[in-house]
Amino acid sequence: MLVVALGSSPYCFAETEVPETTSAHLQTTFNWQKHPGFSSAYSGQNSIVNDAESMYTFSATAFLGFHPWDGGEIYFNPEAVAGVPFSTNLIGLGGFTNGEITRAGGTDISFYRQRLFLRQTWNNGGGTQSMEAGLNQLAGSKDNNRFVLTIGNFSTLDVFDPNTYAKDPRTQFMNWGNWTYAAYDYAADARGFGWGFAAEWYQDDWVLRFGRMSGPTEPNMLPVDLALAVHYGDQFEIEHAHELYNRPGKVRVLAWENRAKLAKFSDALAWLQANPGQYTGPDALYAVRYTEQIKYGLGLNIEQQLADSTGLFLRVMKADGRTETHAFTEVDGSFSTGLLFNGEAWSRGNDMAGVSVMRNTISNERRSFLEAGGTSFFIGDGRLRYRPEDIFEGFYSLGVSKNFWLTADYQRIHNPAYNADRGPINVFAVRLHAEY
Repeated sequence: MLVVALGSSPYCFAETEVPETTSAHLQTTFNWQKHPGFSSAYSGQNSIVNDAESMYTFSATAFLGFHPWDGGEIYFNPEAVAGVPFSTNLIGLGGFTNGEITRAGGTDISFYRQRLFLRQTWNNGGGTQSMEAGLNQLAGSKDNNRFVLTIGNFSTLDVFDPNTYAKDPRTQFMNWGNWTYAAYDYAADARGFGWGFAAEWYQDDWVLRFGRMSGPTEPNMLPVDLALAVHYGDQFEIEHAHELYNRPGKVRVLAWENRAKLAKFSDALAWLQANPGQYTGPDALYAVRYTEQIKYGLGLNIEQQLADSTGLFLRVMKADGRTETHAFTEVDGSFSTGLLFNGEAWSRGNDMAGVSVMRNTISNERRSFLEAGGTSFFIGDGRLRYRPEDIFEGFYSLGVSKNFWLTADYQRIHNPAYNADRGPINVFAVRLHAEY
């Protein structure tokens, strides 16, 4: 889904005194993951394979930008991707282990337009701040108080739900539940991008954000529905910056609402009961996906510096869970927290390390559907002995050079897809990442 947030990067390039009028940067990432065999009392159509297996993703992205007029920035990101998930399909987990896997469609490299958008800034005083050159960010300066409009083809997560310590799966944590709320069913195509707009108002210690984005024409599929007056994903976020014991931090509250043609789990369960043994896969959801539904959620996002080289993050979100997943993953309640350490603490300023824990839950409606043998887009073991999906992740990123990082990552997943009859799964990963 998310690659690098618009206007920010965990690795910024050298500060430039003269404002940039054009920029060109490149990133490339290779992520290889493996899990050994694990215990499984049974498997279903959408169960992750319990034999040992491996997966990989590869991506290369160009970040091209220019400054056409006062306050205006236009960016274009072409991307090449390849990769194969576990179990030859993206199934069997709520918190998937690799943030780039949704864009990878096989062993052949495919090319596509990832982003094409305009960012317009209206400055409004309050002092200035320097903006360092980076991915989708021109070097220069902007007022602390300003209004920013982003419009075009981009990701909802490029603007909403920022967090200094857990955001980018190419450089930080890999699991989906660490670079955004796992329960945030944000509108997007199958790769995590869409069309729409986002408005941001910065005033002193406060930021207000509102945006409307396109969702898929069918849940979790690639074509997007551009009828934004009918089907859409809205989000509103309020952010406040503070200092705690002279250490900076931020608190954000995010509310979102999707309107789309979605199946209700209660209707799908009734269909299953009325048609015993007459379905394969998620036919029950297809059969009752005939009316527009509203899906919504509310989340809290906290970041806090604890020491010069240590930061804490926490996210918690609850979604209503009455309807099937629209565009992200099969989670209705999510919690994640952890620590990010900068290598300056041990005289390795280009290194980074992190530890985190996550817990994903599902609604009673989704649970009843799965317990009855239902299969949804990503999960379905044929039956279910419900437990929350608990995940630990730890990583160390070694700065081999100024522009190249080698990362070792470990994840342990208890109750994959909320099923106490399967797992735990141990996932080991190696990631190569370069930025220029």
